[in-house]
Amino acid sequence: MGLLDGKTGLVVGIANDRSYAWHIAKAIQENGGRCAFTHLPGEKNERRTRKAIEELGIKDPWMFPLDAGSDAELDKTFSNYAERFDAMHFLVHSIAFADREWLQIGKFVETPRAAYLSAIDISAYTLLAMAQRAKGLLARAGGGSIMSMSYYGAEKVVPGYNVMGVAKAALEATSRYLAAELGSQGTRVNVISGGYLRTLASSAVGGTDTMGDRSAEKSPLKRGVEGGDVGKTAVYLASDLSSGVTGETIYVDCGVNLIGV
Repeated sequence: MGLLDGKTGLVVGIANDRSYAWHIAKAIQENGGRCAFTHLPGEKNERRTRKAIEELGIKDPWMFPLDAGSDAELDKTFSNYAERFDAMHFLVHSIAFADREWLQIGKFVETPRAAYLSAIDISAYTLLAMAQRAKGLLARAGGGSIMSMSYYGAEKVVPGYNVMGVAKAALEATSRYLAAELGSQGTRVNVISGGYLRTLASSAVGGTDTMGDRSAEKSPLKRGVEGGDVGKTAVYLASDLSSGVTGETIYVDCGVNLIGV
């Protein structure tokens, strides 16, 4: 028997087989859970996401296009999910965006209003927007688990992370407030703060070329985080093993966050 047998949920954010969302979906599938997926609009994005999902051994996956910056598209996605599935036991929010022009060392102070607000909208507000639309489905399942992805740059300054760090701080605060309100229906809301992993998103941040090596050297475990580390934590959060855990930011970075210098 798997920890997630009988559980179904939505994974938002698979771009390719290197993304944290992909590793989370892989671990969920391996533990008996069933995943539905979204992809960015457009044929190219659909093909890329479908290819990554097929590598998980999932045939004919439920996939739906989603521009998370559109309330109408969010409504459509969750409405279609509800037509296909009886309930939602978990929701994985693994999306973020910031204009890479402002993710360069020394350019935070120059960040324009539009770029700042866009980063907050896509990286943080969308968690709230998805929770609004998922809460009924989660309640129907007797409560469930919402999880999102953050990074240590939300708490400490990481050169070049800039406005994304601000957005991730907002994401973590949003998660705590959601946890407080949704707990009465049995829904838990947590954040996984994953360590540095080379992905499409992280490659946009200036100054990351040596971050993987430096993180491994600094880490108490003397290695860099792997996607599977985060996947296993997601299984824990989606399962009944974490029944008493909510409103937490759980660091999965091989201990890098606890080192002062």
